[in-house]
Amino acid sequence: MTPEALDPARALAQGAVALCAVLALWWTTERRRGVNRARSLLASGRPGGPGGRDGPGGTGRSGRGGGLAGGLRTWPEAATRVRAALQGRRAWLCLPVGAVLALVGESPLPLVAGALAMPLVGRRLRAAELRKEREARSARVTALCGAVVGELRAGWQPAQALAFAARETGALGAAEASVLAAARFGGDVPDALRLAARQDGADGLAGMAACWQVAVDGGAGLAAGLDRLEATLRDHREQRDRLRAELEGAWATVAVLALLPAAGLALGAALGAHPLRVLLHTPAGLGCLAVGGALETTGLWWAARIVRGGERA
Repeated sequence: MTPEALDPARALAQGAVALCAVLALWWTTERRRGVNRARSLLASGRPGGPGGRDGPGGTGRSGRGGGLAGGLRTWPEAATRVRAALQGRRAWLCLPVGAVLALVGESPLPLVAGALAMPLVGRRLRAAELRKEREARSARVTALCGAVVGELRAGWQPAQALAFAARETGALGAAEASVLAAARFGGDVPDALRLAARQDGADGLAGMAACWQVAVDGGAGLAAGLDRLEATLRDHREQRDRLRAELEGAWATVAVLALLPAAGLALGAALGAHPLRVLLHTPAGLGCLAVGGALETTGLWWAARIVRGGERA
C-alpha cells in the first residue's frame, strides 16, 4: 500500500486515539462520581427502626446497633449500584485497545473490531457480576441460618430472631419487608420465605421455609433444623469451591489458548516480519485473519463450554 493511501488510515487512527483518550477521561470522572455517591449512601445509615433488639425482653442495643444495621443494609445496595455502573463502562476499554492496534497497524479494522467487541465484553462482564452477586447472596443466606440459630438459642422468639438476623446479614434482599411483616404480624412466614427464595442465589431460603413450616405445624425444634440446614449449605459451598479450585488448571489452559495468537503476533513483530501489516493490508492476510478469528472464537467457546459443564456437574 502506497504512503498516499496510508494517510487517511493514519489520520483516522489518530482521531480514534484522541476520541478514546476523551472517553477514558470521562470514564474516570464517572467512576469517581460513583465512588463518592456510594460513600454518601454508606454514611447515611439510619439508626433505630422496628424489629430491633429493643422491645419486649430486649437488651436495648438499637441505638448505635440500629445505625449499624442500617449501614449493613445500605452497603450491598450501594456496592451493587457502583459495581454495575463500573462494569458497564469497563467494556469501553475495547476502544482504546482497538485504537492502539489501529495506530500501530495503520488500519481502521482493529478499531471497528473493538467497537463490535464492546457489547460482547459488556455481556460477559455483566454475567460475571451476576454470578458474583448470586454467590454473595448464597453466602448471606447461610449466614442468616446461623444467625437465627444463635438468636434462638439465646432465648429469642422465632420472629424476633429472624428480624434481627435478616437486618444483620441482608440475606432477604428485596423481600425483607414482606418476610419481616409476615413474621411480626402472624402472617404466612414459610410462604414469604419461598417467595424470597426465587431470587437468584437464595435457594437456601426454601429450606428455611420448610424448617419453619415443620416447626410451626409439628412442634419440632426450629434451631435444630436450621442448624442442619446451615451445615448442608456450608458443605455445598465448600464442595463448589473445591470443584472450582480443581478447574483452575482448565481455565488457565483456556487463557493460554486465548493468548497464543497475540504471542505469535508479538514474536513476528520482534523478528521484523510486520505481521499486522500483512494481516491488515493484503488480501491473503485479511483472509487468514478472518479464518483465524473464527477458529479462535470457536475454540474458546468450545473449551469454555466444556469447563462450565464440569462446574455445573
